[in-house]
Amino acid sequence: MTMTVIWTGMVVLSILCGLATGRGPAVASAAVEGASAAVQLALSIAGMLCLWTGVMEVMRRSGLADGLSQLLAPVLRRLFPQAARDRDTMDSISANVSANLLGLGSAATPLGLEAARRLARRSPGTASNDLCMLVVCNTASIQLIPTTVASVRAAEGCAAPFDILPAVWLASTLSVGVGILACKIFARVWKE
Repeated sequence: MTMTVIWTGMVVLSILCGLATGRGPAVASAAVEGASAAVQLALSIAGMLCLWTGVMEVMRRSGLADGLSQLLAPVLRRLFPQAARDRDTMDSISANVSANLLGLGSAATPLGLEAARRLARRSPGTASNDLCMLVVCNTASIQLIPTTVASVRAAEGCAAPFDILPAVWLASTLSVGVGILACKIFARVWKE
């Protein structure tokens, strides 16, 4: 609700400033061009997301996603010790982390919500250490293939949309590392 008020206020204020300075036609033109550009960007991003969501589905059906989950299992058991005994919860967490690794934020969201629901059942009314860790890992996820960013770059005419990979890998690895470290420190400071 607050963001709606802020965005609406900014739009109204921009229009009023444009009208007050005699730039009403320029403001109207910019609004039309912006709306057109937004639709084009949304369509190009939708195409890339459909492609990678399809790749994720092929991986799931072929068993590659399960293989990736098995590969991640030792690390995830250490990160989520309370949930390690619940196979369904670990499968949800694994699927969420796998989707985030592939840069599929839109596919990772429902998987993350399912994992969060399962973790929340274990400690109703409070956020457990595992639930906090899931939020940190989901928010600051390592992205091996940043599909959303690459699709935005491609839509804007970039000739090599994936040339940002080293920077993305470094930044996402550092953010996840700092997030996990902070989560572990706070878990020790405020014991459940």
